[in-house]
Amino acid sequence: MNAALSAALDWLRGALRAWDRFWFTPAEPHTLALVRILGGAMLFYTHLVWTINLEAFLGPHAWLTRDTVALMNQTPDGSIYAWSYLAWTDSPAVIWTLHIAALIVLAMLTVGLFTRITSILAFVITLSYCHRLTGSLFGLDQINAFIATYLMLGPAGAVWSVDRWLAARRGETAPPSPAVSTNIAVRLLQVHMCVIYLFGGISKMRGDAWWDGSALWFGLANLEYQSLDMTWTVHAPWLLALLTHITVFWEAFYCFLIWPKLTRPICLALAVGVHLGIGLCLGMWTFGLVMLIGNLAFVSPETVRAVVTWLCRPFSHWHAPRHDLPTEVIRSVPRGT
Repeated sequence: MNAALSAALDWLRGALRAWDRFWFTPAEPHTLALVRILGGAMLFYTHLVWTINLEAFLGPHAWLTRDTVALMNQTPDGSIYAWSYLAWTDSPAVIWTLHIAALIVLAMLTVGLFTRITSILAFVITLSYCHRLTGSLFGLDQINAFIATYLMLGPAGAVWSVDRWLAARRGETAPPSPAVSTNIAVRLLQVHMCVIYLFGGISKMRGDAWWDGSALWFGLANLEYQSLDMTWTVHAPWLLALLTHITVFWEAFYCFLIWPKLTRPICLALAVGVHLGIGLCLGMWTFGLVMLIGNLAFVSPETVRAVVTWLCRPFSHWHAPRHDLPTEVIRSVPRGT
């Protein structure tokens, strides 16, 4: 009994240490910063699209008025659980002012200006649009919302941002330190991606088309979404069935295959193939791209830094800092020198 109890306690202590390492190991900010840049750009673009017909969605004669949306979000006890600052008014002047201000905030988040503040404001903005525009949302908006949620938890502007550039101008040349909050933000994003894929795979397995291998064909043959004619694949039913089964298997087991280093590259490669295929063949580019942005959470900061450095290498001579000189000398050197 003593030996069994000791073994159980050792296992429990090991599990607790693994839990602490998973959540509370300080991490470098490069992965989170790249998610900020790409996710912020997607937030800006998707909210910019509302500008095309803003008053039809949010104005006094909107397709779904404020009162209608309030009723749709009302609980049996009469309370409203979906808060949105856009539900306070439908005045065209106020709505346009709030919308332009929201776009400015999202642009600031993308470039990393006052990131600690703009990341929180971006979360409030994204959630407010989602709650006010009930009935006009897609999966893209949900992914946007949870990316905005996790960006405000960590120092998303620690690198590759205007904040970092301003800090360097003030003489703060030391690289940003790894932070626990960075790791927590990225880990939450990773876990959320696993939950999305797991339930997506489970829901697919409830449909007969995913079992008999015809689901992919019905997607490709749907004229409502078809942006690239792939109906020639009907002559290769074995290929359609194979891709269908690979897709549902990958989605259902993503949450298991993404963690081991051996299977992670394969899992991410399949994610690229699936989501680029959705964009290319079904025209849902924004959804496909935002899912790939979410998958970036599984790319290590070291890899992200190396890839971005390699991509930016042709521009590295532009105003490159001279770290071998004192700060006063650096500031005295003319631009372009």
